[in-house]
Amino acid sequence: MPADMRLVLASASPRRRDLLAQIGFPPDAIAPADIDESEQAGELPRDLAVRLTLAKLAAASGHEGAYVLASDTVVGVGRRILPKTETEAQARACLALLSGRNHRVFTGVAVRAPDGRQGHRLSMTRVAVKRLGADEIEEYIASGEWQGKAGGYAIQGRFGAHILQITGSYTGVMGLPVYETRQLLTGLGYRPEVTGR
Repeated sequence: MPADMRLVLASASPRRRDLLAQIGFPPDAIAPADIDESEQAGELPRDLAVRLTLAKLAAASGHEGAYVLASDTVVGVGRRILPKTETEAQARACLALLSGRNHRVFTGVAVRAPDGRQGHRLSMTRVAVKRLGADEIEEYIASGEWQGKAGGYAIQGRFGAHILQITGSYTGVMGLPVYETRQLLTGLGYRPEVTGR
């Protein structure tokens, strides 16, 4: 395999790895970037997604001669940024806020080519959630699916049954908008077919 056609995913997300493989771009290496993901005072969801994506790409050093891809997903309700839920209390609060209303999911993607050129894109998807009953929230909490998820849910899992409508990229809500990702990679010269994979 040509060294300059290696693809490094700067994320530990199995969903992003699987989505890359789904479009024929399986990563050759997984190298999660460790950064501070705290939001800044007054920062909007869109701006946070872009800043964290670019910060992850910058932090993914030591991969000379390879393509490096970084991504980050942020869920916003108006100007409010929802957390990546780590506790049941956080998840309940997020689900209660999302219940019966629309929200937006921003996913940034950034790619650095072996020659140092880089580019980034931002996907924005509107998601409408049905009004959730207390029993439905508790059932979802019991599933454990919310753990570590932006906004407290995974659209590709059980929570998909509560989604009324999405406008935008379904895979962007999952964590990696595949259209924008493919455009970025191929635009910077990535050609996985030359590797024989």
